Amino acid sequence: MRAWIIRFASMYVFNVLVLLVVGWLTTARVGWSALWAAVILTLATLFLKPILARAFRGAATGMRGRAGLGEKTLEYVVVYLVAFAIWVVTFLLSGSDPDGFWGWVLPPLILLVGWAIYDAIDDRVEARAGALYDRAASAMGGAPKAPAETPAPNPAAEAGKRELRDGLTDEQRKLLDEL
Repeated sequence: MRAWIIRFASMYVFNVLVLLVVGWLTTARVGWSALWAAVILTLATLFLKPILARAFRGAATGMRGRAGLGEKTLEYVVVYLVAFAIWVVTFLLSGSDPDGFWGWVLPPLILLVGWAIYDAIDDRVEARAGALYDRAASAMGGAPKAPAETPAPNPAAEAGKRELRDGLTDEQRKLLDEL
């Protein structure tokens, strides 16, 4: 449960920022609707995006041989269609206004860039959000996380460490000592 809360919260904050950029760079009017639209966008990204991607990939696989398009081009089209579908769902449920053709076409491209950025930094963002979550939970009286147990010393691992220092294994050392 903790992992889902952290993932949702970090993605929500990121989506609010992406939606504000969309409102700033396109004709789409987002405004304060970005807060509600980010909830929809986050839920759609977490649950709907994998389903849509699988469906579009299935359809694209059937077209690949007939269309003659390059695999990467087809992959980009599929990802854009997923972003477009999520954009439509977000606007229909949030009450925002795309305001014209470019308000429908450009925001999915900005979403793609946002998803690529989030994909590159999500581990660090979620780790930081997890640390904040744990700190808040302990401040509210929640049980602090148990420290990780240190593993018992492993003779094979110790031998591996010695090997890294001089490049010799224990067997090789014995042979050299016997010479």
